[in-house]
Amino acid sequence: MLQTAVQKNSQDIHEITDGEFELFRDFFYRKTGIKFENSKHYFVDKRIVERINKTGKRDFRTYFTFVRFQKSGEELQQLINSMTVNETYFYREEYQFQCLTESVLNEVVKNSRGVDKPLRIWSVPSSTGEEPYSIAIYLIENWPMIDSIDVEILASDIDSKVLDKCNKGVYSERSVQNLPKRVLKKYFTKKVDGSYQICNDLRGAITFSKVNLSDSVHSKKIRGIDIVFCRNLLIYFDDESRRQAAEVFFDALNPGGFIFLGHSESMSRISPLFKVKKFPRAIVYQKPM
Repeated sequence: MLQTAVQKNSQDIHEITDGEFELFRDFFYRKTGIKFENSKHYFVDKRIVERINKTGKRDFRTYFTFVRFQKSGEELQQLINSMTVNETYFYREEYQFQCLTESVLNEVVKNSRGVDKPLRIWSVPSSTGEEPYSIAIYLIENWPMIDSIDVEILASDIDSKVLDKCNKGVYSERSVQNLPKRVLKKYFTKKVDGSYQICNDLRGAITFSKVNLSDSVHSKKIRGIDIVFCRNLLIYFDDESRRQAAEVFFDALNPGGFIFLGHSESMSRISPLFKVKKFPRAIVYQKPM
């Protein structure tokens, strides 16, 4: 009877008040740099209620105290995982990969290194891995210098669950639908359930790690990068968080390094640290030499 009553009490929690939404929004912003607009009230409510019920807490206040003061930070990570959106697919905005292999990589090699030095690319957020794996495949297929230059690809995300998916490398038919059939056959194995698993060589070629751009302890670990892909993340940040992210990328990049943003994002409106570089295929942003 007691157990039934506790379950009923937990399941009776259906919504978060405006004041609680504001309280949570400010807390989540400080932890992640992501700020939810009022239009996201229902989205946030639904996921907080799910976590309240999952942890068996009696109300928002009890749960919020638990999240803030839990020493392990495990529930905060679960909350971050539930609040972040990770929908992507292979070869998304392919024109930027074309720009990478036709122009940007050659300029990096020419301006800042000899062919005996490793070239480092950072993909953030990695989401479920489609972007970093797309970069790897595109380099192998389209960059003539790939056989003579060592390339390291790092990929990071704030969501710990998607990093597990990255390492497994299993994708739905929808995720791979933009890949040429030849490429799909070459790098993937179709499984019994209709999903596709990327080959072991590529899974072992990319280093995945959890990084929160708002946490300096995390971000300071990433240095010596030549090219950053940060596409469609900064649209979820406010102006201050965008400026902070730009500083993280500036510090991570080598002089002369480049950053790719999403098609609707502009570094020129965020920070004066980078200069605009126009290539035939795309606009990219460069850290001054």
